[in-house]
Amino acid sequence: MSLSQIEIQIIAALVAAACAIPGVFLVLRKMSLISDAISHSILPGIVIGFFITQNFTSPLNVLLATLTGVLTVVIVEAIQKTGLVKEDTAIGLVFPAMFSVGVILIALNANDVHLDIDAVLLGELAFAPFDRLIVSEIDFGAKAIWVMGGILLVSLSLLIIFFKELKVSTFDSGLAAALGFSPSILHYGLMSMASITTVGAFDAVGAVLVVALMIAPAATIYLLTDNLKKMIIGAISFGVIAGVSGYWLAHLLDASIAGAITTVLGLLFLITYLFAPQNGLIATLYNQKQQRKEVMLITFLLHLKNHEEESERLVSHLSEHINWQEVKAQSVLELASKNNFINISKGIIGLSEKGVEFTDLAVQYITDNEKSQIEEIKKEWFLFRG
Repeated sequence: MSLSQIEIQIIAALVAAACAIPGVFLVLRKMSLISDAISHSILPGIVIGFFITQNFTSPLNVLLATLTGVLTVVIVEAIQKTGLVKEDTAIGLVFPAMFSVGVILIALNANDVHLDIDAVLLGELAFAPFDRLIVSEIDFGAKAIWVMGGILLVSLSLLIIFFKELKVSTFDSGLAAALGFSPSILHYGLMSMASITTVGAFDAVGAVLVVALMIAPAATIYLLTDNLKKMIIGAISFGVIAGVSGYWLAHLLDASIAGAITTVLGLLFLITYLFAPQNGLIATLYNQKQQRKEVMLITFLLHLKNHEEESERLVSHLSEHINWQEVKAQSVLELASKNNFINISKGIIGLSEKGVEFTDLAVQYITDNEKSQIEEIKKEWFLFRG
């Protein structure tokens, strides 16, 4: 494995880790689309900075691009606060306009410059190692490694220092204000960090991959845990795994590295979306099926409790009078028997002592309508287990 291959993977990993940190908070704050807006709207800041300094690597470029990103957030929120349009509509109005301003500035003032749309949008990690950091004729490696490493270090430092404040303001801005934190300052601080990260990653990986690395790992881990610390660690891990494995997928297929990384991110999300233990699609469908069986079971037990006559307790009665199909009726009978809620003698069903007690608790739950109560009942009676 060559030095450039190692550097490409390091850059991908650093970009992924740096993007994951603000990405988690954007996902939790339901502001995922704002990352797309920032990644496109920084172009005017970069262009204006270049016109002033005639240098792509000037710190002024980073400052102006960051300010442009924050300005985008301010404009989006100002439009949203009018109440005339929703946030997604405001984002859809602002970032194409900002991106277009950047393109127009290039066309008017740098007409002889070739603007490679593929490079701007998709980026090209393969070229990142060619931009070297050379000091006193000493090659310190790819510049992107130092830039993204520095941004990651700053992000981690700010996260550690302001973790409690960010956590409180993310989940309850009112409580944050009551505790003396300023939700607005924290919000724009987060947006500034997201803008700086986007600017640093823009040149190496392009706008599309910045958005993918900022949102996809956070959205994936969100399906697996609701613990903030685990979310941050998991999002960083997913991003780094996707960055490295995406590179080798691109190497194998001789394809775009950015495209391969985005594909891996999509596959990781799809697998998690389908198979997550609690929030995955399969688990959700299974839980919904069990909830339907739970409703039928309680309906059946309440029917037995409210009807003493034998004609209402016949096994055949379930299909004839409650209008349940034979398969559904058999499923409910098996569930009730498995939990020892009923006794069946000569085709007549009766409630067991356990069944009577459970039914009384279920009636109390229906009366009080407290979700936590039914969960405790399920745990106590081992419903659907065994």
